[in-house]
Order: sequence, then structure tokens, then C-alpha cells
Amino acid sequence: MTSWYVLSIIALILMGTQRFLYKVSAERNCHTAWTTFSFMATVALLSSGAFALSGEALANRGELVLIAAVNSGSFVIGTLTHIEALKHIPASVAYPIIRLNMVVVILFSIFFFRDHISVYQIVGIGTAIGVILILTKEAEGHKESARNIKRGLILVFVSLISGAISSISSKFAAMYVNKLGFMALAYAMGMIFSKGMVNRLGGKEVKRNHKDAFLIGFVMGLINFVGFYLFLKALSLGPLSIIVSITGMHFVIAIFLSALIYKEKLNFLRILGIGLAVLSIVLLRL
Repeated sequence: MTSWYVLSIIALILMGTQRFLYKVSAERNCHTAWTTFSFMATVALLSSGAFALSGEALANRGELVLIAAVNSGSFVIGTLTHIEALKHIPASVAYPIIRLNMVVVILFSIFFFRDHISVYQIVGIGTAIGVILILTKEAEGHKESARNIKRGLILVFVSLISGAISSISSKFAAMYVNKLGFMALAYAMGMIFSKGMVNRLGGKEVKRNHKDAFLIGFVMGLINFVGFYLFLKALSLGPLSIIVSITGMHFVIAIFLSALIYKEKLNFLRILGIGLAVLSIVLLRL
């Protein structure tokens, strides 16, 4: 049987690629809600088909609906705010801060699952807070676009909290309900929620032609279908705090691709922030 560690590494690579597509959507001024709708619809259809073919029974329906609703709402909000944030602040600032949602997840694991916290993890949490302060200060240094920076940082912190709730609810899904059934229901709910946000997120600068939004969302969905299933599978076999710490490093892939393709500059504070974020993730695993 494949170990939870190997599954986590594969999920890390796929999630990093998927998150880079958030940057692509933002750079192309795609309608965020339509991109997310296409993303959710793709995963919902694939999950529903896979669940039907599996022939498995749908047990614990009450828990399934509740967990799916919490996961769907938090994941969609996290996705929408993440993509919107990338329209206002650089990927090298947004991604490290958002991925520090693992601090919230690990604290939850400590208090709810009674996970033991080591000295390394305490240092890791402190380092993570330092990353937030460094990258926030770096972003606020751009006075010429202070209004956009402030809006971007607000969106980033909303995405951070939403992502933490999504990860925690995923652990409960992996433990108590059918994985494919959960994915089908959660992403179907997400599709409906995304559709409801279409008019709220449509600004003048957004493209009227939504072909790119649907295409990018479709590719996101294909990647996420495999990556998220492997993430759930890993969670059913291993500890929440360590798995989230491993997959949490996917932002490095997204930042690298953003710097390579969109020529985003990595100044000293951003490199320091990224390095400390990676260090905090490593420490949180120990």
C-alpha cells in the first residue's frame, strides 16, 4: 500500500501546479467566479462519475452533508479571495502568507486531537508569525498602490482562515465519510455558490469573454480531482498536522512558476519571507 508520505508528496506537486493557475487566471483578468465555477463543476462531474462507477454505498449521510457544506463554503471563499488577492499583490507575497493557514490547522490538531506540540513546532509557529509580519510590511512598502495592497492583504487573510477551515473539514471527511461521495457533493455545492458570486465579482476590468476563465477552471479541476483525492487518502492514513505541513509547501512551486513565467521579481524581503515560511513548515513537521 502506498504510504501517506508518498501520497502527500504527489498531492504537493499537483496542488502547487493548480495554485499557479490561480495566478494565470488573475494575470489574464478572468472573471474569478466563472473560473471557480468551471473548476468546481469539473471536479463535481469527475467525482460523481467515479463514485457511480465505484458502486460504493453512501453511509453517514447526515455527517456527509454537514462536512461537505462546511468544506465547500470555506474552500470556495478561500479560492475566490486567493485569486482576487493576486490581482492586487505579488504571488511571492500572497502565497506564503496564505499557506501559513497550517498554523491554525496545527493549533486545532493540538487542542482537538490532543496532538503533542514539540519545541520545534513552537519555534515554527513563531517563525510563521514572523513571515506574516515581514511580507505584510514588504507589501505595504509600495506606496504608489497602497489601496490595492490593503485590499490584497485583507483578501489574503480571509483566504488564510478559509483554507484552514477547509483543511480541518477535509480531515473529518477522510475519517468519517466516503471520499468520492464527499468530493462530488462538496464541489457541487461549490459550483452553486460560485455561480451566485458571478455578479458580485464582475468589475469593468474583467474580460467579458469567459473562454479563458472556463478553460483555466477546467484544467484546475482535472489537476485538483487527482490531487485532492490523494490528499484525502493521505489524511485517512496519516496525521493531519504533518500532511498539511508537507502539502503546505506547494506555494513554492506556484511562486517559482510565477517568477519564471511572469517575471515577478524576488527582492530580499520576499526571498527571506519565502525561506522563513519553508523553515516554519519544516519545523512544524518535527
